[in-house]
Amino acid sequence: MTTANPSLPAPPRLPARERILTLAELGGLTILAWLYLVRMPMTPADLGGVVARLASPMPSQLVDAWLTFMMWAVMMVAMMLPSASPMILIYARIAHGRERAPAQCTRMFALGYVAVWTAYSVAATALQIALHATSIISNASIATPIAGAVILIATGIYQLTPYKQACLGHCQSPIAFFMTRWRDGAAGAFRLGLEHGAFCVGCCWMLMALLFVAGVMNLAWVAAISAFVLLEKVTPYPRAIANIAGAIMLAGGIILGLRTVIS
Repeated sequence: MTTANPSLPAPPRLPARERILTLAELGGLTILAWLYLVRMPMTPADLGGVVARLASPMPSQLVDAWLTFMMWAVMMVAMMLPSASPMILIYARIAHGRERAPAQCTRMFALGYVAVWTAYSVAATALQIALHATSIISNASIATPIAGAVILIATGIYQLTPYKQACLGHCQSPIAFFMTRWRDGAAGAFRLGLEHGAFCVGCCWMLMALLFVAGVMNLAWVAAISAFVLLEKVTPYPRAIANIAGAIMLAGGIILGLRTVIS
């Protein structure tokens, strides 16, 4: 049931035990995701003999697509869950005062958020496969210089658009989001997570495309983009950071494109 309520009271303090448990769960998932990326299984054999035997009758293209999807899905958890943690904690505070099972609702909210990024991973997987097929990216998932320049320019332009600013503003105003969109119960929590995830994808989807510039499997680059996403969301000057970064990306893309053409 939808219970949008503009007079939603300020969220109460979350008991220390629940706060520690929520942070432990979020931190544990993030650490597991990063460990997976460090290990980065590229073949079924990397996941163990049982998985290798199960995958052996399957077409190699299907297996490769599944491993690529797993890489993207886990990577989105590793990159985006830390920046979503403040929003999840605020939800937990509100749910503590309104829900009969606040911990369950908090997990459903986080699950809805992750579900949106998992759907994004499907699209990213399809794009990566298509780019491989057209040789726009290499076997190491690094874009050609021209493609890299186009990605940098497109991302830089998107950083300056009103849509980017609107989505980023949502991430900076969690109380306003919950005041106008609150839904009771576990199903309502999941839907809220979906809505928050949609705003977050709107804010960051082009930033994820930057992974192709230096390599999708370049963990230093993955960590750098993750840190920038977090910086955009938690600092008091998100618009300035987004605009400055957009200008730098735009300039970098133009320079890279000119150098490629000239050489």
